[in-house]
Amino acid sequence: MKFTKMHGIGNDYIYINGFEEQVADPSTLAIQMSDRHFGVGSDGLVLIMPSERADFRMRMFNSDGSESEMCGNATRCIGKYVYDKGLTDKTEVSLETLAGVKYLTLHLTDGMVERVRVDMGEPVLTPQLIPVDYTGDGEFVDKIISVGGEEYAVTCVSMGNPHAVTYMDDLKDLEIEKIGPKFENHSIFPKRTNTEFVQVISRSVLRMRVWERGAGETLACGTGACAVLVASVLNGLADRTATVQLLGGDLQISWDEADNHVYMTGPATTVFEGVWGD
Repeated sequence: MKFTKMHGIGNDYIYINGFEEQVADPSTLAIQMSDRHFGVGSDGLVLIMPSERADFRMRMFNSDGSESEMCGNATRCIGKYVYDKGLTDKTEVSLETLAGVKYLTLHLTDGMVERVRVDMGEPVLTPQLIPVDYTGDGEFVDKIISVGGEEYAVTCVSMGNPHAVTYMDDLKDLEIEKIGPKFENHSIFPKRTNTEFVQVISRSVLRMRVWERGAGETLACGTGACAVLVASVLNGLADRTATVQLLGGDLQISWDEADNHVYMTGPATTVFEGVWGD
């Protein structure tokens, strides 16, 4: 089975062309291929497939085998994959995900895709739809929850998948491998959650580390960066356009007041190609 290893600012996935390859058990395959010692090594597996609603369809599986609704960094890599490999000659591409259809604008350098702008759609702020087990009124913004015996002010946003955003003065000494799983599996999140730990550098620069549901800490999370900007605007900490700094690099995020859509722009990189199995 042919595969391509790609990353979006360090958020690395294995991509398989579902037009040519058949994957009977993608969950098990994701676990096997994602293993960084005995497999290819990645944050998960992405299948690029035909769609009846859009130009292409994606399915993505985390390194633990669980299927996620979508991934912002993976959408950018799909844009590069389908254009560079000649599956499309369009620079405006629609992509079906479990979180709805996303729209990609491909930016070329020397005939190859270098950067991709993704219309990530409208943020979901209704607690029951994120989902968050919350019976209070209004949005879940700057609410105190107890995690691991400590209290955190948390803002919850869905960008097609659930995110919990919390702020701190410094990220260097954050023991994310200890606190991340406690956030992810907190009883208030019925479908678990991705968690972003954020340091506000200025109103136009936000720094974050992310604990991804089903994958652990990753170098980047596109939907997480979008959730961070939305949460920061809601908390009065940032403007509607900002650079979000992640361990793997920077993303430019905008929350358009006119259409309420969040737009993410960043690079997509091919690492290598290979063949899995006999």
